[in-house]
Amino acid sequence: MKSLKWAKFLFVPFILTVSQTAFADPGIPVLSVETNDSGNQEYSVTLQILGLMTMLTFLPAIVMMMTSFIRVTVVFAILRQALGMQQTPSNQILIGLSLFLSFFIMSPVIERVNQEAVQPYLEESLTSTQALEAAQQPFAEFMYGQIRESDLILFMDLSGTEALEEGELPPFKVLVPSFIISELKTAFQIGFLLFIPFLIIDLVIASILMAMGMMMLSPLIISLPFKIMLFVLIDGWALVVGTLANSFT
Repeated sequence: MKSLKWAKFLFVPFILTVSQTAFADPGIPVLSVETNDSGNQEYSVTLQILGLMTMLTFLPAIVMMMTSFIRVTVVFAILRQALGMQQTPSNQILIGLSLFLSFFIMSPVIERVNQEAVQPYLEESLTSTQALEAAQQPFAEFMYGQIRESDLILFMDLSGTEALEEGELPPFKVLVPSFIISELKTAFQIGFLLFIPFLIIDLVIASILMAMGMMMLSPLIISLPFKIMLFVLIDGWALVVGTLANSFT
């Protein structure tokens, strides 16, 4: 207890000294907003770092909802269900595969963001606000290219957004939910096509077992090896991944 009291006694002056030194140093602006010659506001480094750390909390949502991750993940989940294997491949493997495949598909968009927003910002030719607006443009064009017209019209009507002019992109509040709904619809369509051949195998095996009078035997036990064999013989993973990658072009 005595050592704890002495530690507190020494720790409090140390904190007070450090805080006084930090706030008394005029060379480190903590919070400042300045207006440049062009009329734009420039924020201090501290505010920029604070904004960047805040944006990083939204990074998982951006990766999942504004990229190809939705379509890839849903298709892989439906494929595993069609094969009849509930835990193989595991969720970690599917999420990892979906993540790296999404990075591969999104690589042109990421390169544009790096060239048009990140590098100019590092070279101080763009302000933080201008860099953020420049980074939004490639993602907006990517999402707009995958959206169905019916989904876009639905959310524009719900939000009361006026009709777009030729070449104009919708606002993000309309673009993101429209993109999510369109991606889910496309993923379910691809999953339906994947389900058909495996469903046929299940029906054939079930019919054979019923004809043989083996009604107590589960058809899934017999059909599972045949479905795995079919999937391996046709090089199923390469076909599925190739189809998913080509579906974004």
